[in-house]
Amino acid sequence: MMILCGQSNPIWHYFAGAYPGSVGTLMGPSYLSKVPIRWWMPYALDNDAFMAWSAGREWDEAAWFEMLGLVSQKPQKPLWVLVPDKVGDRQSTLDMWDKYSPHVIKRGFNAAFACQDGMTLADMPDNASILFIGGTTDWKWETLPMWCESGRRIHVGRVNTMRQLLQCDRLGVESVDGSGWFRDTSDGIRINQLTDYIQNGVRQVELLLK
Repeated sequence: MMILCGQSNPIWHYFAGAYPGSVGTLMGPSYLSKVPIRWWMPYALDNDAFMAWSAGREWDEAAWFEMLGLVSQKPQKPLWVLVPDKVGDRQSTLDMWDKYSPHVIKRGFNAAFACQDGMTLADMPDNASILFIGGTTDWKWETLPMWCESGRRIHVGRVNTMRQLLQCDRLGVESVDGSGWFRDTSDGIRINQLTDYIQNGVRQVELLLK
């Protein structure tokens, strides 16, 4: 399972080289304007909708299109692109998929669909390459087994604890993201656990958590 983080900590670059396929970065329009794409680092594209929602401001459509245009000129293509969505809003997200997904697909990118509160498997677009499990926190974790049993490729957003990460791994999730791994305590518990997971696998971390 790949772990995507929206940061450029040196240890992340080390992991990318030492354990290929284990880590990558998740870049939205705001982050991509600050950090270059590195050839050794896999990356996926966020849309910054959750960040705008959290801050209580309007989502920036122009910045998202600008990001698509910039990345289209790069030789290294993203793993996938999250099509714009509205947090916790089923119908608005479905409408936004119809509006924005063609702009992703016509560029030859894998389009990720953001699953939001109230959705079922019947809502999933056939042309979505990835199901990005977002929505509100309780809904996401309550419904995650259902999504994983669908046979679709699954990414889970906002995975910031080791127990959450292990749950995703056990369910067969393809990738996760989280911004909390480097917002650690002074003794570095989170990053040490994450290092054990990347280097040694699930069983080692499960033993440490007992």
